[in-house]
Amino acid sequence: MIADSFSQSAAPTPSIGVGGVLFNGRREVLLIKRNQAPAQGLWSIPGGRQEPGETLTETCRREFLEETNLAVEVSNIVAIVERRLEGFHYVIIDFLVRLENENNCIPLARSDVAEAKWITLNCLSNYDLVTGLAEIILRAHDSLVNGRKDGLIDAYANGTDFILSG
Repeated sequence: MIADSFSQSAAPTPSIGVGGVLFNGRREVLLIKRNQAPAQGLWSIPGGRQEPGETLTETCRREFLEETNLAVEVSNIVAIVERRLEGFHYVIIDFLVRLENENNCIPLARSDVAEAKWITLNCLSNYDLVTGLAEIILRAHDSLVNGRKDGLIDAYANGTDFILSG
């Protein structure tokens, strides 16, 4: 039995989505404002749907570049969430990412993004975020500043096998 408003006959096919949580040295996280469904008008992290033939990390890098014009290196998985809303069904894998080039840190809203900007962590509550995102951001930041690599790491550096760190 499906636990939400979708009946089995109308349930959408699940898709894999990937997102990237990026922090700078000023206690800010990079957020984007979505300009199309699902969650149009809400703030989120850069990311999108995995395409055929891509690894999860390739998807993360591609989506980040497409939406913000920023190149990132993908680190550990910080969250996996499932969302069924507005006729969509996504399993979303969120990675901690870092800029490839610290000198190129100004985001440019592109693709399906209305805005892209750095947001101070203590101002997150001023933004209409997608469900559950604030907790993911705060936990990822706590792990980062405390020198931990919590979550799942790319075991063989090939973007396909993720295991517990430690």
